[in-house]
Amino acid sequence: SSIKLSKNPIMHGRCKHIDVRFHFLRDLAKEGIIELKHCRSQDQLADLMTKPLKMEAFLKLKSGLGMLVK
Repeated sequence: SSIKLSKNPIMHGRCKHIDVRFHFLRDLAKEGIIELKHCRSQDQLADLMTKPLKMEAFLKLKSGLGMLVK
């Protein structure tokens, strides 16, 4: 959704609550400073800290953060 919002200059009803000053990603992408890429849900490292996960997903994300078991 963020990628689509950054590429579409037209404000739609669903995103009108987002203040214009928070559309800095659109400006950065337009200027070529950043490139927005899709990241699969399975690769979202922040999910480790924000969601309850099955053990397999937890261990994969934990290793992605460089955390070790002692």
